[in-house]
Amino acid sequence: MSRYTGPKRRLSRREGVALFAKDAKSIERKGANPPGMRGIKFRKRFSEYGMQLREKQKAKRLFGLSERQFKNLFDLAAKTRGATGLKLLELLELRLDNVVYRLGFASSRMEARQIVGHGHINVDGKKNNIPSFRVKVDHVVAISPKFVDNTQVKKNLEASSTLPEWLERKATVGKVLRVPNREEMEQIINEQLIVEFYSR
Repeated sequence: MSRYTGPKRRLSRREGVALFAKDAKSIERKGANPPGMRGIKFRKRFSEYGMQLREKQKAKRLFGLSERQFKNLFDLAAKTRGATGLKLLELLELRLDNVVYRLGFASSRMEARQIVGHGHINVDGKKNNIPSFRVKVDHVVAISPKFVDNTQVKKNLEASSTLPEWLERKATVGKVLRVPNREEMEQIINEQLIVEFYSR
């Protein structure tokens, strides 16, 4: 299944949460009603399977992955020692595009994926244009010298808030200090429901 390319706000309304930063005010103002004319009055109650499916869709859309990419990550997490749900979130957080976003180099994961894909990010001094690249502890992630003066990047760096403690950043150079713990990962995801979905 190809990656969704339609209106992003529609996805946020479908999942009932602001999946993308720009949708937060809209969701707060209009409510998280699903798309369509009927609104919340006619919202159906989800079955157990339906809740598991929605959680999987929420996580997949939040990180901008295709169905195949997400399933492959889950399969990898399932083969890794430790709790599968937690390992899945670790793999998602340590994707290069997500690290670029977390470092404040981009205002969204989508923008981070574009920056990486266009070859504007270096990992340990070498250009890396693979958004799904798995960043490891002590890897240095930096904006390429030719892109450091980009207006949008400067704006993102000025607007970025406090970094998560598993990362550090000096100007346009960041470093992964350690694997994030659960409290530092996405809080709107219930990973256990995702595990249950794939365990059926």
